[in-house]
Amino acid sequence: MKKIVLTDKAPMPIGPFSQGIVSNGFLFISGQLPIVPEGKTIVMGNISVQTERVLENIVAILEASGYALKNVVKTTCLLRNLDDFNAMNEVYARYFNDDPPCRVTYQVAKLPLDALIEIDAIAVG
Repeated sequence: MKKIVLTDKAPMPIGPFSQGIVSNGFLFISGQLPIVPEGKTIVMGNISVQTERVLENIVAILEASGYALKNVVKTTCLLRNLDDFNAMNEVYARYFNDDPPCRVTYQVAKLPLDALIEIDAIAVG
């Protein structure tokens, strides 16, 4: 059984996917772009600004589902430029400062809406 998660505190999906799905105690959060919740535009700024927006979107989906950052067990970070890794990591560490989740980070050729970063997450209750 699955429950679709939808909150107006995170951006609405830009394609045929859910913000998140809860199933068997797990919350699966779709890749979040640095989109402001009120629209479909990327927040302007460098990798630090965009990383913070992405993580705030993830927090909103977690909270709408009754989860918190402490419940996140795995993330995948997609960067347009791996040279942004250290700056992204500084912001990421502020959100996951205690017992951080498992993570993998990739450089990709292009992200939707020309974003610099996309992050997905899995949380467990």
